Parts: sequence; C-alpha cells; structure tokens
Amino acid sequence: MRAMKQLVHFGWEQALSCLFSVFIFASLAITQIIPLPFLPRYDWLLILFLLMQWWMVRSGLETRDELKVITLFHLIGLALEIFKVHMGSWSYPEEGYFKIFEVPLYSGFMYASVASFLCQAWRRLKVHLVKWPPFLVVVPLAAAIYFNFFTHHFWMDVRWGLAAFVMIVFWKSWVAYEVNGTRYRMPVVLSFILIGFFIWIAENIATLFGAWEYPNQTDAWSLVHLGKVSSWVLLVIVSFLIVATLKQVKEGKFSRG
Repeated sequence: MRAMKQLVHFGWEQALSCLFSVFIFASLAITQIIPLPFLPRYDWLLILFLLMQWWMVRSGLETRDELKVITLFHLIGLALEIFKVHMGSWSYPEEGYFKIFEVPLYSGFMYASVASFLCQAWRRLKVHLVKWPPFLVVVPLAAAIYFNFFTHHFWMDVRWGLAAFVMIVFWKSWVAYEVNGTRYRMPVVLSFILIGFFIWIAENIATLFGAWEYPNQTDAWSLVHLGKVSSWVLLVIVSFLIVATLKQVKEGKFSRG
C-alpha cells in the first residue's frame, strides 16, 4: 500500500514538472482544431508559450534562475532547428511572420520544455547526484554530443561511440531523489533512456498535432521511426549535463573536484 502511495506521489510530482510540456501539447491540439484569427497558427503558438512562461515565473511555479536555463535551451534548440530544417531533416510547412530561415520561433520552446521539466523535477524531488564525473569530462562530452547532430551530415555519425562513452563515464553515477521524505536512487544512464523514450512518445503526439513534419509524414501522418529514440536519448544527455553542470557550478561543488 505504501509503495502505491509513493508511486502516485512520484507521478504527481512528475506531472507538475511537466506542466509546460502539457501546455505545449494542449496548445498544439487546440490551435489545430480551432483556427485562431488575425495571425498564423505558428505565431499564436509563440505568443501562447511566451505568456505561459511569464505566468509560471509570476506565479512562482518557475524561478528566475530556471527561466535563464530555459532561455539558454531555447537558443540551443533554435540553432539546431535552423540547421536541421536547412538540411531537410524535417520542415515547418505552415505560414508564420515570426520565422527565421523557415523555422518558427516557437520551436525553441519544445527544447525549453525539456529543460523546464528537468529543472522543476530537480527542485520538487530534491535531486542529488552521486559519483558525478569531473567538470572537464562532462562539458566536452555534452559539447561533442550536441555538435554530432550537426557534423554527422558531413562526416561519420559517431552517436554510438558517444553513447558507449556515456556508459563508461556514468557507469557508477546515480541520481538520488526524494518522495514523501524517503530517498531513492536510480542509475543516471537508466534515467537518460527513460526520459528519451517518453520524449519520443511526445514527439509522435506533437507531429500528429502538426508541430512539425518529417518527410515521410508529408502526405499522411505516420509513426516516427523508433530509431529516433537514440537521438532523443542523446539530446536528453546534453540537456541533463547542462542542467547538472549549472546546478553544480551554482552550488560550488566543482571547486572541490
């Protein structure tokens, strides 16, 4: 019975941490079903996401430090989107005034929602890192994974080599978290895989609602290839490493390493 209560409480805290992501999905669905006047759909999505972020900070659901992290992720994600759309990996076929190189500005918020989840879950579950690798290993690894999303178009794709390196570096690392006063822990690598898989599920929902479009979805929607899970896992690793590094730097923990 206690285990069920703990699971329900854990699920509730996770759901609260996903508030911004849920709002994004709801906005995608509503604007696809009910066309809004005066502006293209993509521009309405940008306005809605900006208002949601403002409300979350104003209401105290999100801190100003978390907003800074989310803004950083928005810029990182937008840069990746511009490149990927240019390379033909996917597209945003609808019209919009607030577009840069055929990429709507709202798209960066989908990456920012991952950062929002990580930051809020970190705070709500009182996350603590156990046996975390040194700063000089974590930062170059995150950079290498991120830049591989760009370089694999011109050079070999080294994602599996990077994934193997992640397994080696984080083999002894754990994420400790708290649920109703009880501490639990999970291998960091397992958390990467689980979050990446659930983002893949979210991606299928997002493309169903027309957030963006893959080449094989031009004529009719189809399931996103399961192989995309590996891309999302790597992106989660980058996101987690950035958030973890910023948390560690703020707490001054790297100075002891």
